[in-house]
Amino acid sequence: MKLIGKRIDKDGSGHVTVRPEDDEDMWHLYNLIQEGDRIRAAGVRRVQNVSATGSVDSKRIRLHLTLAVTRVNWSPSAAPGAESGSAAGAPNTAPAATATVEVAGRVAEENPHVKLGAFHTLEIEANKDVRIEKDPGGWDSVALARVEESCVPGRGAEVAAIVCGEGTATFCLLSEHMTVVLQRLEVHIPRKISTTSSAHEKGLTRFYQSLYTSFLRHVPYSSPSLRAIVIASPGWVRDAVFDYIMAEANRTSNKPLLAARSKFIKVHVNSPHVHSLVEALKSPEIAAQMKETKFAREGMMLDRFFKMLATDEMRAWYGPDHVALAADRGAIGTLLISDELFRSSDAAQRKKFVSIVEDVQQKGGEVLIFSSMHESGQQLNQLTGIAAILTFPLDVEVVEAEEREAKEEEERRKAEENGQDPEGTT
Repeated sequence: MKLIGKRIDKDGSGHVTVRPEDDEDMWHLYNLIQEGDRIRAAGVRRVQNVSATGSVDSKRIRLHLTLAVTRVNWSPSAAPGAESGSAAGAPNTAPAATATVEVAGRVAEENPHVKLGAFHTLEIEANKDVRIEKDPGGWDSVALARVEESCVPGRGAEVAAIVCGEGTATFCLLSEHMTVVLQRLEVHIPRKISTTSSAHEKGLTRFYQSLYTSFLRHVPYSSPSLRAIVIASPGWVRDAVFDYIMAEANRTSNKPLLAARSKFIKVHVNSPHVHSLVEALKSPEIAAQMKETKFAREGMMLDRFFKMLATDEMRAWYGPDHVALAADRGAIGTLLISDELFRSSDAAQRKKFVSIVEDVQQKGGEVLIFSSMHESGQQLNQLTGIAAILTFPLDVEVVEAEEREAKEEEERRKAEENGQDPEGTT
């Protein structure tokens, strides 16, 4: 995403103008735009003109509108079918933005074609400028960090993955904030009923041919930003798939693919489904190569949290209230929090979670904001969306008892103060 302009005041108000370019940029916009913001972007609206004779002329015109946001919707990109696209040229081209962000609200600035206060829905377009304006306190540390992160040049998919079984394959691209399913491939392979079963062999050949064609179409293997190409499967399938891809690259003299041979990593997983990506990313083969990437770090820390929850539960806390108590005591070493919590329409709720993040960072703790578009983020969402690994053990029941006592003591003190008149008598 390109940063076109930015002006933020000390009170957290101001505006940012950005230009989204791909699906991940659209995801960033969806997380940045909140109810109550003002958005200015290009859109299309049908307008009617009534002539002197009473005839009505209706037409669609393109115009720029400023909306006071009441609703934001996200529509992820759909995986294309096997019949779409071509094999040639795809690896060197960046995928176009197919996800959409729709912003609904009332028109906040006068326009010659649209009345002030009229309802309108803008569909944010790729490569078109979008201005986001927030009231005081709107540009908090989490929002500003997302703007800065999304505008780092040279971003792109860091891992391509093929999760396959016998006759099935799912192609995915993983970037820092998204797991995009590009295609699901399924080819029927007859069962092998004898050692000379030609139908089985023909089915396997069809599967490998279809998989190789889809690989060329979807995987940007020559991209400098792509660190690894993961082939994950139960059993022997991953070895056969890798051997076929390399054999075809040799046969067709595909030099860029042959040069990318070192990027391939074969990993065992227990099932040929997308959710196995979490298991694959935790494997030692990938962890060593991907240790600097955001999503790999998130997956490893979530795995560590679950192990600690099973073996040392006093150092593994989850839930908004419990994590807030641990943050107050400076006990959090690593905070795991989902970006879904920051999309709350309740400003007080968002402020609460931003406060926890800032508190942990100020006390030297690590904060990992999980993307809901990754499997690890979805797992964290099932666990309330917030969890913490503590630097020292704390008993939840003891801490809650201390909080109750402190609250009762505060209420007693206030009651005593309110019960005295200016002369000191009750």
